[in-house]
Amino acid sequence: MCGIFGIFNAEHAGKYAFYGIYALQHRGQESVGIATSDREGMYLVKKPGLVLEAITAKDMEALKGDTAIAHVRYSTSGDSGGSNAQPLLKETSLGQTALVHNGNLVNYHTLKTSLQERGVSFYHTSDSELFLTLLDVGEYVPQHIKLHPEDERILPKIFFALSKVKGAYSVIYMFRDRLVVARDPYGFRPLLIGRLKNSILFASESCAFDILGAETWREVKCGEVIVVDKKGIRSYQLFRQDKKAMCIFEFVYFSKPEVFLFGDWVYRVRKAMGMALAREDDIDGDVVVPVPDSGVVPAIGYSQEKGIPLELGIIRNHYVGRSFIEPTQELRDIKVLMKLNPNRAVLEGKRVIVIDDSLVRGTTSRKIVSMLKRAGAKEIHLRIASPPVIGPCYYGIDTPTKEELIANRFSPEEIRQFIGADSLKYLSLEGLKSCVKKSEDFCDACFSGVYPVEYEDKALRMR
Repeated sequence: MCGIFGIFNAEHAGKYAFYGIYALQHRGQESVGIATSDREGMYLVKKPGLVLEAITAKDMEALKGDTAIAHVRYSTSGDSGGSNAQPLLKETSLGQTALVHNGNLVNYHTLKTSLQERGVSFYHTSDSELFLTLLDVGEYVPQHIKLHPEDERILPKIFFALSKVKGAYSVIYMFRDRLVVARDPYGFRPLLIGRLKNSILFASESCAFDILGAETWREVKCGEVIVVDKKGIRSYQLFRQDKKAMCIFEFVYFSKPEVFLFGDWVYRVRKAMGMALAREDDIDGDVVVPVPDSGVVPAIGYSQEKGIPLELGIIRNHYVGRSFIEPTQELRDIKVLMKLNPNRAVLEGKRVIVIDDSLVRGTTSRKIVSMLKRAGAKEIHLRIASPPVIGPCYYGIDTPTKEELIANRFSPEEIRQFIGADSLKYLSLEGLKSCVKKSEDFCDACFSGVYPVEYEDKALRMR
């Protein structure tokens, strides 16, 4: 999770970063940060909360320069406190260096312990700090890479850092006069390149380009490192990896429906998921009702495939954030009741087919079913447009521990009884795979239990 943004060669770059990261607000709501560079120095603002609420006009005045990076966070490694908010800024052997990171490192604890034993100091509890700390530890240039003269001082240190970390990362380094961008060899997390006049932009999702009127150029390739400075753009294929492992859950839930990532449109994939679910389902009903917002697009596909009308039987209050990424169950429960309201005009006396994107803990679904029954629904048939979540994610999504995953502990019938629906059905894993272009290029570990990169420290909970 998390959203990252970067822009090079833009007057008032901090303002572009503000709007760019605002477009990625759905990817993290714990904190927001923006760092800029004017070649003389770096300027940093980071605060807890939402972009529009946290960053003030006075903050923006302090963000000078034509280069900027920005970040919205939700924690997957380290606590959610302000010390781990990004961008991280550190004085390294390369001078002032700022960094934003989306992903999760599976060897964080092992590598950090090893470095501490060698006398290396850490100041945060976030795995992202490793990308900065390792810059002062060593250098590495693989034999197949010939460096441009402009990159001979910086890239050996970055290559070394990237060669030591394992897991999921899309990162943007900001130096005083350049940006350096990298994506892990498996491509777990998305990262795209955009263009706006003479500026180069980077973002987790293409919606950050849309809000600025920029064009989406291409995705950062798996294992690619890109340097952008006044001399231009230079690309290095640091890692050569045959197998990709792009996160299929980005299509299920996290990404906005209008964005392009992983070589496809999220809307197309999400709608196909609903259609595939309908083909696997023999239930009949009067109305198809999506759980807003991420259930809307698969519900459209389901409705069209089944020929059952889609109605807005649940209305969302858009001034309340996502319940899934709240840190405690109590807060998630409150937010469910705050943000969803039944539409009795649609529900009363009807056989309702409810479409949701996923079912993780089951508590939200239970509250929704109870709410719809109180509103007069005759029958409630819950349909999930993804397979049962049976394993936690080690690559940057805050799915719970195995013990908290309801599908890991109970059968579908037991889950149905728990949530109180008249019936429950998930999209099969085969059905989900049929909705993406090349299923072998995706990580589906949360659904299959097959992890492409092993988490090295199993004794510690990885969130």
